Amino acid sequence: MAQGSCHCGAVAFRVDGPLRPVIDCHCSQCRKQSGHFWAATSAAHADFHLLRDDGLAWYRASPAARRGFCRHCGSFLFWQPEGEDRLSIAAGCLDGATGLATTESWFHEDAGDYYDPAGGPPPRLAMAPVTLQGACLCGANRFTLPGPMGEVWACHCIQCRKISGHYSASFDARESDVTWQARHLAEYVTPGGGRRGFCPSCATSLFFRAADGAFSVEAGCIANPTGGRISEHIFTSFKGDYYDITDGLPAWPDAGG
Repeated sequence: MAQGSCHCGAVAFRVDGPLRPVIDCHCSQCRKQSGHFWAATSAAHADFHLLRDDGLAWYRASPAARRGFCRHCGSFLFWQPEGEDRLSIAAGCLDGATGLATTESWFHEDAGDYYDPAGGPPPRLAMAPVTLQGACLCGANRFTLPGPMGEVWACHCIQCRKISGHYSASFDARESDVTWQARHLAEYVTPGGGRRGFCPSCATSLFFRAADGAFSVEAGCIANPTGGRISEHIFTSFKGDYYDITDGLPAWPDAGG
């Protein structure tokens, strides 16, 4: 039996049967919604049981599938293809050891340019864009800010793992530099007093504002070339057991060096 939940606990579930090995998805939809890329296992409907669903909402991303998330904290939880008796479940929202392994990785051609979807060292980019263009999956939020993206931090803490469905990747920015062309936001207040901005319609993770005012933007919601590069991994002591960090970058068990 496996159990899982969103970060705030308004969606919780149990799986009584076997879980499929984990698949990484780098498609543009998963990248935007999760803020980096998504990692999912899968279970049969007959084995899946919702224990709490008062936060559960669905976004119809295409005629082929809908995407489930928590409308209170923005955690990206499920992907349900039409006509199938199985549900894809974010591996990062599972509690405790999963015993799973990542066996496949899809849609590398849609991956962000700040990391290597095959798990190697991130590429060094010659392009340094003057402007970054960000948006949520449904288009209700669109913004620009000065480029390039620069250093990107990969965070494996429980909060980032639950909300993104895998682990997060973000870069520092000045909030005053963000220019909104369209804005339809929800904000989730974290236990530490920070605020996570996300789209209440499609649950795209957009930004994090720390309690001290520090501001960062989720790398996956940037649509154009970024001029960014993942530089290190933090809070790796909390990472999921279903994947390894293989890019050779510095990895810190806590907040970093």
